[in-house]
Amino acid sequence: MTLYVNDSLKLSVVVPVHNERDNVLQLIGEIEAALSAVPGLGFEMVFVDDASCDDTLAVLQSAQLRFPRLRVLNHARQSGQSTAVHNGVKNARAAWIATLDGDGQNDPADIGKLLSQRDQAAASSAKCFAGWRRDRRDTWLRRISSRIANAVRGYLLKDQTPDSGCGLKLFERSAFLELPYFDHMHRFLPALFARHGVATCSVLVGHRPRTRGISKYGVWNRLWVGMVDIVGVAWLQRRVRNTALHEAPQRVDP
Repeated sequence: MTLYVNDSLKLSVVVPVHNERDNVLQLIGEIEAALSAVPGLGFEMVFVDDASCDDTLAVLQSAQLRFPRLRVLNHARQSGQSTAVHNGVKNARAAWIATLDGDGQNDPADIGKLLSQRDQAAASSAKCFAGWRRDRRDTWLRRISSRIANAVRGYLLKDQTPDSGCGLKLFERSAFLELPYFDHMHRFLPALFARHGVATCSVLVGHRPRTRGISKYGVWNRLWVGMVDIVGVAWLQRRVRNTALHEAPQRVDP
């Protein structure tokens, strides 16, 4: 696919989905309604279906008839959330990207909060704005596992982000594409951005209970696998070398 930026688009909303046939249609409508209300905001929606076993892809393709801003990509085989996000960003056409989960727990109206924070911080080095779900609407087990993972991650990676795992984020496309890609990278974006000298700003957002479908994450793939990934990200942090690059002026022969 052609990779380019369309200047008429100010935002690409990238949504990874897997077996979310009961959630995607309502989510598309909510994104459309929330962003259409923002004056002068040209946007597109890029849904990436991660080889769903149900008819999520068919529902998305049918929705394109109602929502012309909707683009649908799909994986030939299941590859995980990080790959879906990465491929969505690569094929997005706006200079800024918003991501959110496909289960409906992130409120698309909160994208406006991230955009407002970005505009207020225009003169700063922040190019990533991360949602902070202070009041989680999950089961007690998921809340505890996320709290432990966030505490360990914050202690080891020093990313200064209280909720790195929130799927609702806003970031500059070009900055994201400079990050190292690996499975589960979506959980560590603030630390990876910091590794490249890019600041992250946390923004309080809402969180909604899942009302349809089944969660794709449990204690094993959210907590214990995450601990292994933290070690890998810490290794990457220790080996980065950021330095200013200057070019000598060209010599002009007399």
